[in-house]
Amino acid sequence: MMKIYDYNGYANIVGKRIQEARKNKKITQDELAAKMQLRNIIIGQKGISRIEKGERFVTDYELLNFAEILNVDLYWLFDIQK
Repeated sequence: MMKIYDYNGYANIVGKRIQEARKNKKITQDELAAKMQLRNIIIGQKGISRIEKGERFVTDYELLNFAEILNVDLYWLFDIQK
């Protein structure tokens, strides 16, 4: 069984930035989920919602694909200055 850790009560630290980038691109959670599914990442609208709320863990391969789909830098998702 895998233990899921949290950070200050959140399962991820990138959810708000994913939401911001998604809204900037003017795409819905459903559309983002569909784009992820085209890359063989099984996630639905509810999964996207949970990520954006910080309720769901984000894997490394999901994170890379979010960055590519949303056309943002990984550093930006983490709110890190280069």
